[in-house]
Amino acid sequence: MEESEKERKAKRPRRETTSPAALINDDVLHCILSRLSAFPFASAACVSKTWNRVCNRILSRPKLASAISLNPSPLAALREVVDKVLSQPIRPHFAIANIGPGMKLKQTLKFIVDRLGSNTPIVVSSVSGVIGRDAVTDEFKEIKWRGDLSDDDDEGVYAHSGIVLTVGYVPGIKVDAIPLCKPKKAPRPEMIDKFVMDIRNYTASVSGCTSPIGIIMFGVGDFDQKPVIEKLDHAMPMKTIIVGDERCPFLYKSGNNSRNIIGSLRCSIDAVALVFANDRDKAHGIGDIRFHVALSDGVLAIGQSYKAASVRVNDSEGSTWLTARRERQKDVLDGQQLLDDVNAELENHVQIFEELDQSELYIGVTKRRNYSVGSEKARLKTSLVFHEVIRGDEEYLYVDDVGIRSGDTFQFYLADSRAAKTSCNNVSMAFGNLKLDWETKNCSCRDVDNAINKEEPFGGFIFSCCGRGKPFFDHRNVDSSPFLENFPDMPLAGTFCSGEIARGHSSSIRLGSQEKSSVHCCLHVYSTVYLVMSYTPALEEY
Repeated sequence: MEESEKERKAKRPRRETTSPAALINDDVLHCILSRLSAFPFASAACVSKTWNRVCNRILSRPKLASAISLNPSPLAALREVVDKVLSQPIRPHFAIANIGPGMKLKQTLKFIVDRLGSNTPIVVSSVSGVIGRDAVTDEFKEIKWRGDLSDDDDEGVYAHSGIVLTVGYVPGIKVDAIPLCKPKKAPRPEMIDKFVMDIRNYTASVSGCTSPIGIIMFGVGDFDQKPVIEKLDHAMPMKTIIVGDERCPFLYKSGNNSRNIIGSLRCSIDAVALVFANDRDKAHGIGDIRFHVALSDGVLAIGQSYKAASVRVNDSEGSTWLTARRERQKDVLDGQQLLDDVNAELENHVQIFEELDQSELYIGVTKRRNYSVGSEKARLKTSLVFHEVIRGDEEYLYVDDVGIRSGDTFQFYLADSRAAKTSCNNVSMAFGNLKLDWETKNCSCRDVDNAINKEEPFGGFIFSCCGRGKPFFDHRNVDSSPFLENFPDMPLAGTFCSGEIARGHSSSIRLGSQEKSSVHCCLHVYSTVYLVMSYTPALEEY
């Protein structure tokens, strides 16, 4: 019987079918996938094991993406910066958005959460200005707002809306937002201790130790952050870098929903810490991320030291009234006599507040205090804390904030643009030395196969005093110059803030590690704080 056509086809050997995607080799696939924006890239990683492997290779190193927008429409500004930071492959591990007076915290946070996902820790803060590259033109800008107007008036920029958005991908690091939640009736010291323990416990849960590599802090303006920062300085080893904005309205979204506490009449969120901790379960072949911090001072010490004599606290105003003695003298000086000493040092007997209209006067108080967390044994620590001078009269010198005791020593400090410019130059030189050090190590550190173990920067942050900027220096981009001169292609984001947090030595902060000193200063005035994030690849990457 003759075979049917169907039977003949069944006996033919089958040909293996191969999809067009499978015919693409890894190099071509790498080139194609690396050109995708974040969302298509995330989808591509789910196509197959091969595609996922190539996607992981594309994002094998950390990445920071940042952009600013001054679009007068808040929604358009949000779209511009989000589209820009997600225009290339990236997996958001954290996000920081800093906004101007024309934008709302809640709407901004909701928009970013919708785009980045609810598992991404996000902090949104309202600031006095933004620093970064324009999302549309890629032009570098430092923008400050004075009320409703921008300080950049000669360019015709009147920005009611403005935002700088930064998204970070940090493989090998776990990041989350830890809030300082204070029930209205809870004792304040206990809640600060709990905040410190929450940071320790989170770090221990992801890294196996209680010390994060870095913390970026944000504190509300009506809450004195000095006790919080001082307690963190006491509790954390010196290798933990702490930077941030002392006083700013903010909202946050933690990756852990149990930490997303909404403020109410019974509870307030007084600070939030974006905590960066090493991941003990990081994938094989992932290198190491390091934080490096530097500080540009903007104040000059004036005259001799004094010792507080009588001290009164005005809790309703959050201020301190004091008299003082010159070192090794018995005569008690009132506020007017103290200010006369300052004017004499400046060789000018005109009242300082009338003559120096762009300057601010502070006292730097050296405090020796015992600190402990919970039931731990207390340790003595010496710190330098700045208090702004409000006024002086024939009774007292009036300064802001509390915490000064009789017997504390202090010295006057005056904001000075020349000192700040010199300090910026010193930071730029320090960054240059850091680059040289990396290059030297990169030439000498080789494994048996001659693969270079190269450390290099991948992103940076700037926290600059709102009193600085173009009006202070009479030049543009002075605060950003250390980054622009040394790392011109490195993504960076910055803000002009009201209180700069930088943990380190009272006069300078060494890059990479804190200079050893018996005096710590963590809250600075008229300064600019620089944070550089660097990456050293694992040898397996080569």
